[in-house]
Amino acid sequence: MTRKALSIAILSVSFLAAGCAGIGPGRLKADQVDYARALGDAKKREILAAIVGLRFADAPSFLTVSSIIAAYTFDTTGGVVFNAGSGAQPNYAQATGSVSYSNHPTFTFTPTTGDAYASAYIRPLSPTLVMPLAESGIPIDLLLRITAQSISGLQNGNALGGPNASGSPEFFLLLQALRRLQLAGELNIETRNTDYDKSDKSKKGNSADKGGVFITLGATRSGSNKEVVEDLTLVRKLLHLSPKMKTYEIVYGQSSEQNRVPMVTRSVLGILTDLGAQIAVPDEQVGSGATKPSIGLIGGETRPTIIVKVGEKVPKDAYVSVLYDKSQYWIDRGDFDSKYAFTVVQNLMALAEVTDTAKSPVVTIPAN
Repeated sequence: MTRKALSIAILSVSFLAAGCAGIGPGRLKADQVDYARALGDAKKREILAAIVGLRFADAPSFLTVSSIIAAYTFDTTGGVVFNAGSGAQPNYAQATGSVSYSNHPTFTFTPTTGDAYASAYIRPLSPTLVMPLAESGIPIDLLLRITAQSISGLQNGNALGGPNASGSPEFFLLLQALRRLQLAGELNIETRNTDYDKSDKSKKGNSADKGGVFITLGATRSGSNKEVVEDLTLVRKLLHLSPKMKTYEIVYGQSSEQNRVPMVTRSVLGILTDLGAQIAVPDEQVGSGATKPSIGLIGGETRPTIIVKVGEKVPKDAYVSVLYDKSQYWIDRGDFDSKYAFTVVQNLMALAEVTDTAKSPVVTIPAN
């Protein structure tokens, strides 16, 4: 009986010690994923808040999470009391112990201001930053619809009004043809290191380019497909490109050349403003002068780029939501097209925010 009680006591203390020893690896496995998801969800809410705020002419502000300290404390104490007994006193062994656990995470936020704000959000995105995303599998028509204001003089729609508010019909014909060529494998985007005069204004963007981005039309050299040939002819005609070439450099600017594709890109704030102008807000907010009427479908568009819904109550399974001026704004989880377009915007912002001095968030997880 004494031996059995003693064994139970020792096992109890060993269990407490094992729990303390395993807290480090266990928390690391969970926190690496959990904090990554939390950062992603927080960024989504920040972007949606900026889109909605710009809808009402509110200047957005952005905070960068520069560090995360997950301060876990896990303490255990234990002991064993053993009595051999005498006479009528029975033998017994008793284990004692206590466990305490606390979690006090610390987050450090850094506001984006000054040159970093101007570089990331105000200056137009460089074509060398935008176009390689098409090669990674993002539909080129969606990418250009979001980021391009004009291509070879063909105007995209805009939220500012005026004679070009609805955009050029040819702009959307171009996007559709480029998408078909992309699906057929007849379009290729490539970044190359090139030497050029840094004073060349056609190279300007949101950062100093160290290379050029090129588009190849008819990448597989297939001339038997009638639809492909027609699309190649249409794209070269709309872009005023020489039919004798297959590869053309994409540059920032308006001037058209037979061996270059000039493109005027939007800034991040321009992108967010355009998305916000498409939100259908309550009529009373428009009537009060708080905002302008929502822009309708423009050019060859069949639906808003991102459908943001507004109401008093957010669905429990909303993809992302934010409260603004007593109204809830959200994107439905079942709206794949809106979610995908929102992800493209999130990726563009992540690329625009990268600078030579930018530092990634540091996550510190003490393992005691």
